[in-house]
This record gives sequence, C-alpha cells and structure tokens, in this order.
Amino acid sequence: MRRSDKQITDPAELENLLRGSEICHLSMVDDGKPYVVPMNFGYVDGALYFHSAPEGRKIDILGKNPDVCFSVIARNILIKGEKACSWTAKYTSVIGTGKAVIISDRAGKEEGLSILMKQYSDEDYNFSGENLDGVVIIRVEVVEMTGKSSGKNGS
Repeated sequence: MRRSDKQITDPAELENLLRGSEICHLSMVDDGKPYVVPMNFGYVDGALYFHSAPEGRKIDILGKNPDVCFSVIARNILIKGEKACSWTAKYTSVIGTGKAVIISDRAGKEEGLSILMKQYSDEDYNFSGENLDGVVIIRVEVVEMTGKSSGKNGS
C-alpha cells in the first residue's frame, strides 16, 4: 500500500469492519476477463458467506477458478472542495483475496444462510426445505486482507 499511514493492519479491526458492512463486491476471473458482483454477505471466523442461485455465471466461473478478490466500503463521506482537485472523502474499506467453495448440502446451506442473516439482524431464522433447495452457499475462505482509512476513523 502506497500510503502506509492509512493502512489498517489490526485483524480485529478488519473483522469488525467486515461485520459492520452491508455489501461486498466479489470479483472473479471469467476466461481471463474480470467479473464483479455486488452481493449481500455474512462474515464469521475468517470466511465470507454469500447465497446464490445454484446455476448461473458466477457459479460457472467459480467452478473453473475459485480464486476471488473482495472489497467492502464500511464508511464513505464525500467532502466537497472549492476546486475539482480539492474534493476528497473520509472512508474506511477492506479488500482481500480468498478461495471460494460452493456448499450444496442442506446443513451447510442452512449454516451459511444463518451467518448471512446474522450480518443484518440479531434474530434467528428457520429456513424451509424450499428455501434451502433453491440456493447454494458460496463460502470464501479469506487468504489475506488489508484495510484503508482516510479521515479520522473514516468518519
């Protein structure tokens, strides 16, 4: 990272930022070309969890190449300036890489959906067989991640 003064290296802080975020951009490589999808997600114990239809472009891509990159913006405040080049932002972000695994067994899907729902709610949910049959879970084991913050705590 070019600006080490903005780098977040504390693993606990990075994990808290992930737990407090709502959208994760999941990037893949499709036959040598980049492909990115903004998704709802859950984070726990060094892994990101996403839900997906059992078929489609991202499932096809991950079947060929499980290497992914992810990005979240935990906070972003645009600071307007008097001139175009004096605009800035206060932000906090996390980026990282990982290996994706498709989970298709019912118990794994139920666990993944529970983790995903805990990202957005403190409630516990039950999932019907129909809910579970209509999805797969993409679990991304985080290989590495780093964060960046500009402005006091990105706020």
